[in-house]
Amino acid sequence: MKRLFKERNARIYIAGQAFSLLGDTSLWLALGIWVKELTGSAGQAGLVFFFFALSGLFSPVAGLVVDRVRRRPLLFWANLVTGLMVLSLFAVHGRGQVFIIYIVMFLYGLSYTFLGSAQSALLKVMLPEDVLGDANGMLSTVREGLRLVAPLVGAGLFAIVGGHVIAAIDAATFFVASASLLAVRVDETKLELPPESVEAEAEHWWAEVTAGVRHIWQTTVLRQIVTGTSIALMVVGFFESLCFAIVQHGLNRAPTFIGVLLAVQGCGALVGGPTAASFMRKVGPGVLVGIGLSVLAGGSLLMIPPSMPFVFAGIALVGMSIPWVIVGIYTVLQLRTPNELQGRVYSAADTVLSVPQTFSIGLGAILVGIVDYRYLLALVAAVLTLSAVYLLTRSEQRVGLEPALVDAERDGASTEAA
Repeated sequence: MKRLFKERNARIYIAGQAFSLLGDTSLWLALGIWVKELTGSAGQAGLVFFFFALSGLFSPVAGLVVDRVRRRPLLFWANLVTGLMVLSLFAVHGRGQVFIIYIVMFLYGLSYTFLGSAQSALLKVMLPEDVLGDANGMLSTVREGLRLVAPLVGAGLFAIVGGHVIAAIDAATFFVASASLLAVRVDETKLELPPESVEAEAEHWWAEVTAGVRHIWQTTVLRQIVTGTSIALMVVGFFESLCFAIVQHGLNRAPTFIGVLLAVQGCGALVGGPTAASFMRKVGPGVLVGIGLSVLAGGSLLMIPPSMPFVFAGIALVGMSIPWVIVGIYTVLQLRTPNELQGRVYSAADTVLSVPQTFSIGLGAILVGIVDYRYLLALVAAVLTLSAVYLLTRSEQRVGLEPALVDAERDGASTEAA
């Protein structure tokens, strides 16, 4: 981390993202609570996150755009437009306007398909390779650690002044993120295609869009880590609705108490985030993801008893494990992908991972109303364990991240066997 913060660009960019993530976390929670109070339904509250995830299906197109333009200006305008879009929540005044919240969350997610892909590509150009893991770890720590503050702020402000003020705050944080990008210094040139490639791209647009998927499929390490994580995400989306059910039926608390659970999750993230990069250097990204999924499974089991200490312990383990999974996946994607494919590979992975997650969020919103949440938590733990075992038993995942090894594996990846 000391090496990371010696980089001026890293300091400025992470500071700007911290403001944006603070607003994001506050808004997402507030919108879920808002819908729960307007409709009285935990399932409809969970749909807030479903619509956010649904827009991830457009990630391949976003990745192609990211690989064709300069990433810093794209991030600037995406943040600015998203901030303006959030202000449309001022039109929500009752149950009849819940659809506006869903639309905003869909557009919010659509924006994030560009923001996530462009950020990953920009970091690869902006920072030395040996600190990419630390940068991903720090951003994950900031994102998850803000759960210590943002949920309580979001739930508290919502209880006092409602969702409109939180929307204004979130919009302002996007404007701060845009301003920070103006201060970042990076030598980035627009990717220009040779004249003969332009016609070929017009004829084979689909091949260009799917280039990221092909790269992942032809690179054994990437294929395995994306496959293993996809298995886990078939049930991870259940958490979006399960949290409301745990609060209501397990702990007998008001919906706003979910802010306390997310704050406890943030405590776990403060352990997982700072340790992710150093842990990854010792065991490799695939093993790190596998261990993270194992810990996530354990956290799911701990939340089954209707006991606050057990639920707190479980949600803390969830918070600790998420940075390990995120840092492991996206660092290996960055390092084992050439610059001209960064956007499409990130978006391809995001799409492949978003499909099962989106499905599981929607399915979870339905099942939580007809199946005891404790059985669903047991199912989540079982599937997560299966995913972890798959990754931890792949010999290709037990490699480090030495730069020379990364380059050599990247060059020969397409010839490896499954």
